[in-house]
Amino acid sequence: MRAYWSAGKLRFVGGLQYRSAAFAGMATQFFWGFMYIMIFVAFYSHSSRAGTPSMTLGELISYIWLQQAFLAFIALWFRDNEIFQLITSGNIAYELCRPCGLYEYWYVKLLATRLSSALLRCFPIVLVAAFLPEPYRIGPPPSAASLFLFMASLFIGLLVLVAISMFIYISVFWTMSPVGSLLIFGVLGEFMAGLVIPIPFMPGWLQNIVYALPFRWTADFPFRVYSGHIPAGEALRGLGIQAAWLFALVLIGKRIMTKALRNVVIQGG
Repeated sequence: MRAYWSAGKLRFVGGLQYRSAAFAGMATQFFWGFMYIMIFVAFYSHSSRAGTPSMTLGELISYIWLQQAFLAFIALWFRDNEIFQLITSGNIAYELCRPCGLYEYWYVKLLATRLSSALLRCFPIVLVAAFLPEPYRIGPPPSAASLFLFMASLFIGLLVLVAISMFIYISVFWTMSPVGSLLIFGVLGEFMAGLVIPIPFMPGWLQNIVYALPFRWTADFPFRVYSGHIPAGEALRGLGIQAAWLFALVLIGKRIMTKALRNVVIQGG
């Protein structure tokens, strides 16, 4: 465990050095946040004609700002090009010489990278959003229990997302190009996690499909727990489902990587 802890610590500290990129990212995320809120404010202003929305405007605004604040936790297109280069260039041989499991080593590195990126951005975005005028202001959680459950579900959701993203890197052992996997996982995962359209706004048949996949547990579930749209009792059951998905994804990912490494061919002098 000491090797994994050291690798994660080095990657986390290194990620904290990219402050300029974090400031630029925050500006972009504020732009997208305001744009989404203005679209939904216009939608809600005419909602009386189409019926009662599935979420209140306050819940939805909290949902949007949390998306922007924790983008590094929920975006599948957030990638580590170094790992892709190791696979495609043949330098994966150096990784195989390490006295530790390759899956665990990459998992820890990816986790540390996302943690450092989110740490630089989440607090400033949430702090500024808390002092914005209505209707753009993010509201507090309805109770301390909602806040605690949100933090727990957000962290487990991050672990689930890293486990999903590992399949992208593993697929490159066969495709030798990350473009296709990034596009498929990025587009599919972003939509199924509720980052394009919140899941409560989707039609019933589509919600049934989304609930059968692991993507919603990375973003939609923790953000709705924060706003109180998902009550505490349901949130506790959701934590158990998140943990089950995490166990299953890690187990499947490790088996697929083991199979990929058995067939890997490295040429060179």
